[in-house]
Amino acid sequence: MKAAIMTEVGKPLSIEQVELSEPKSNEVLVKIKATGVCHSDLNALNDDTTPTPTILGHEGSGIVEAVGSSVTSVKVGDKVALSWVPYCGTCEFCVTGAVHLCESAFGPMFDGTLLDGTSRLSQDGKQVYHNSLLSTFAEYAVVPEMSCIKLPDEMPLAQASLIGCGVATGYGAAVNAAGVTAGSTVAIFGIGGVGVNAIQGAYIAGASKIIACDVKPANLEIAKQFGATHTINSAEVNVEEALKELTNGLGVHFAIDCSGHTIATESAWKGTRKGGTVVVVGAFNPEKTLNLPAGGFHRVGKVLKGSFYGDTQPFRDFPMIAQMYLDGKFKLDELVLDRIELDNINQAFDSFHDCSCVNVGRAVIEFND
Repeated sequence: MKAAIMTEVGKPLSIEQVELSEPKSNEVLVKIKATGVCHSDLNALNDDTTPTPTILGHEGSGIVEAVGSSVTSVKVGDKVALSWVPYCGTCEFCVTGAVHLCESAFGPMFDGTLLDGTSRLSQDGKQVYHNSLLSTFAEYAVVPEMSCIKLPDEMPLAQASLIGCGVATGYGAAVNAAGVTAGSTVAIFGIGGVGVNAIQGAYIAGASKIIACDVKPANLEIAKQFGATHTINSAEVNVEEALKELTNGLGVHFAIDCSGHTIATESAWKGTRKGGTVVVVGAFNPEKTLNLPAGGFHRVGKVLKGSFYGDTQPFRDFPMIAQMYLDGKFKLDELVLDRIELDNINQAFDSFHDCSCVNVGRAVIEFND
């Protein structure tokens, strides 16, 4: 099959032919139909811990081509969205419903294998590594059954591909992690591919005010299309004061930081009212430090929590989001910024370095028969 291979850290991907083995008993062969190019793919490309050669890509959708002997949740011909965080179902976190905290996938993920510690990918007899147990920058993928979530037959696959990462993370941050309530006020920090979906989640949950906070005027304007009622340019005003001005001096009930910047989280904390909740879904630079006021900390009753993958339960949330889209209640069409072929994948990576490019959405690679 044809695939885009990462051969060196930071170098353009190479379009080459690779071999793909048959799925094992608990695995599924998926014909990839669409895959988003996510900023996390760029992070992996520039990360010297990423094993090479590897096939990147973790935001995909396709059609089931074959299933292993023990697979029961999908069958040949099913449309599926792929989750890059499969879970075991048996650890203490899984059995209590917190499947997003299961650790079973991370060892293999960092090693560039599937769950059993081996690879189905090779080239000229030499191992090629998987990325996030998916490797969707290729015509086919062998993935764990727990990564395959069946979607309605009428779901378009370009839009479906986005559900597996940025969409579910943003939506889940608002609905699952924050637990936004009807009539509440919500601030969203960082209006990119995750932030706009946090806005959508807050809107669907019935928030009365949804305040988008970013430094890019274009992103703030786009935020209004997804449900933001107010915008704050955090490069121009004091965000804490602006949030309190919009909420009778109290601050918002919920703040969701999708930016990955500790300064934004500190602003979110200060702009949240007593008893409010601050959810951090963006990944911090581990060398940074988060500074919160210590004086009176115990009296404000606020909650600060991290959220991985939007506390998503893929088998519950992916079909739900797909159905909301089909019912006209969730915007996905607007997130498909460009449709490209695999041969042009490096152009999508180059756009991440162009500050003038719209980043509220994805370039989607489509594979035609």
